[in-house]
Amino acid sequence: MTSSSLRRRAQNGVAPADYGKLNAFYGVLLAGLAVSAPRSAEPLRGAELVPLGAATFALSKVIAKEKVGTWMREPFVEESADGRPPRGVGLQAAIGELMTCTRCIGAWGALGLVGLRVASPSASRAVTGVLVASAVNDFLQAGFNWTTARADAAGEGAQG
Repeated sequence: MTSSSLRRRAQNGVAPADYGKLNAFYGVLLAGLAVSAPRSAEPLRGAELVPLGAATFALSKVIAKEKVGTWMREPFVEESADGRPPRGVGLQAAIGELMTCTRCIGAWGALGLVGLRVASPSASRAVTGVLVASAVNDFLQAGFNWTTARADAAGEGAQG
């Protein structure tokens, strides 16, 4: 991050220390997961990474983008027709930025999903299954919309 971008963020009420607090909290949760994972826990298999990734995608999209996630964003984000700027200053604004970034919130969602996988593999499979089905639905809907838009555009070209 350049010094000008750090100054701009500090002018918006978010200092590097505010991001540092979020990173420290994430690190504490990650370390807590690593330390508390039972040695007898079923190991995470490589084949689980793709479904966990798809589940993380769906979860982060729901939190950061969907109307149904508004209640989670509301304390930190001002929802308006002009966009979704963060509320407040400092840590509140930093969380607001986090809550509207699918990649950022995805890191936190991945931590939660893997934590659930370690704590309760059977519950994790159920939750991951729902979220993977949602992610597949998103991709199928996007593909359908793209295909129909192309077909509609081709049809208009043939008629003109």
